[in-house]
Amino acid sequence: MKTALLWFIALFSTLGLNAQVLVKASVDKDAILIGEPVKLLLDARMPLGAQISWFTLDSIPAFEFLEKGKVDTIEGVDGKKIQQVVTITSYDSGYRVIPPLTLKVGNTIYATDSIGINVSYTPYNPDADYRDIKEIIEVPNPSAGAIPWIIGVVTLLSLIAIVWLLMAKKKKDIPIAEKVPELTPYEEALNALDALKQKGWPAPAESKFFYTQLNDVLRVFVMRKLRISSLEKTNDELTRALVTLKPDAEQFTQLAQALQIADFVKFAKYTPGDTENEQNFNSIRSAITTLNNLT
Repeated sequence: MKTALLWFIALFSTLGLNAQVLVKASVDKDAILIGEPVKLLLDARMPLGAQISWFTLDSIPAFEFLEKGKVDTIEGVDGKKIQQVVTITSYDSGYRVIPPLTLKVGNTIYATDSIGINVSYTPYNPDADYRDIKEIIEVPNPSAGAIPWIIGVVTLLSLIAIVWLLMAKKKKDIPIAEKVPELTPYEEALNALDALKQKGWPAPAESKFFYTQLNDVLRVFVMRKLRISSLEKTNDELTRALVTLKPDAEQFTQLAQALQIADFVKFAKYTPGDTENEQNFNSIRSAITTLNNLT
């Protein structure tokens, strides 16, 4: 009878503990620009005396840690409250998800809800004028006298005289460097593709970097040639923008498949083989040629 009573008390205490545990994760913003910080608040509430193993924050897919705040614990008559603020960011555009994070209270594991964050580029305006870098403005030092200026002028004149004498002795014509013509968007894209292909098809560990570069060649070409703000678009949005140009149906299908594979590699850790790498590379190259001939 005594043993049964002890089991009943232990079971009741466990159920009471579980009923009072609350685990939550929240962010201060659900849409950011690439590299913009996000504050992730981890919050747990539990009874006093509960044994807890805090969240393991080794890595979060698609996000980078900027700062991990200290874990604060507050105890009161109504229980124990533990909080931590973690600052993170992401350098991959698109809709990114913070997966459920888990901690252990007693012998029970609790998980937070997943949190979605939209990561985008700064809006690009193709019609805006480029702004040149301004020259450095020197601020005069009011405490300086005239002597340093005189020394500086004399030194400069001496250097000019020495250079002029040396040039007069050589009496050789200095060849004028020919101005390198600016590449067209199509030429620039082909050169970038040729350089990427010369490196060979990527090893499994380098697939994400390879497909990111391949994807970027297409995005830059579309931005320069077609004046479409492609850098901040996801691949799905880019595909919808290109279909309005009515390209060849078969080539467009191959392009869409190549962009989809690029997303699988970057976000789902998919690793294509050499044959698939070559096929996707050729699809991007062929699509660039087709889009170049449409305009």
